Amino acid sequence: MGHFSYLLNGLSRSLSIKKGGNCTNKLGKEVSRTMVNDAKKTELILRSSGVVNGEGSKNLASAYSKRGQKGINQDTLIVLEEYGCQEDMMFCGVFDGHGPWGHFVARHVRESLPSLLLCNWQEEALDQYCLESDLKDLNSAIQIHNFDLWEQSFVKTCATVDEELAQHRKIDCFNSGTTALSIVRQGELVVIANVGDSRAVLGTSSDDGSLVPVQLTVDFKPNLPQEAERISQCNGRVFCLEDEPGVHRV
Repeated sequence: MGHFSYLLNGLSRSLSIKKGGNCTNKLGKEVSRTMVNDAKKTELILRSSGVVNGEGSKNLASAYSKRGQKGINQDTLIVLEEYGCQEDMMFCGVFDGHGPWGHFVARHVRESLPSLLLCNWQEEALDQYCLESDLKDLNSAIQIHNFDLWEQSFVKTCATVDEELAQHRKIDCFNSGTTALSIVRQGELVVIANVGDSRAVLGTSSDDGSLVPVQLTVDFKPNLPQEAERISQCNGRVFCLEDEPGVHRV
């Protein structure tokens, strides 16, 4: 893992955090907001078809989206370099809307999910540091529990975004929704979270130089019995739309 921003390295010193003691959700949120605000000033961002390669960066990101035959293009995407002000981190997201308001849903998720995820990850790291009295610093907590921290943060973030959409006054989420494919790369760690049937594929080079695709995610389609049952158990509804083939989640 690369070095962390000063907000993480200096957290224990500047805020006088003591192991097993004075850590609170309020403190975590305060630090998270600071991280997000700092990230907005320095982030390199891609939000539409194109290429981004920041000065001095070893990363090259490109994206392309083409409108289909059903009307407005409901695909949205985002690529953030130096995610959370950390040089070794990148966030990538692809959101494919469906239904009459799908493009609005996809855009809302694109704007809301990255910053919420960052806040939740920071809070989870702080909580873990406070729970384990044998850890010397916050960096140790992150290194030991990093994947679990991201997993818990993704679950919490998706639930929050779902609630935001349910309460949104200007977006009809009853007949519309979006997929959400998110990838966080942190040093050598790659964490993928997938909702819906957008896919992540890893490309690797073979001995002869050709590109070999390795699918990293599975589809969660509502027409699959197991997925339909899961949606029903979460108080959702599954039904066929007349203007679109297949079964869709609402």
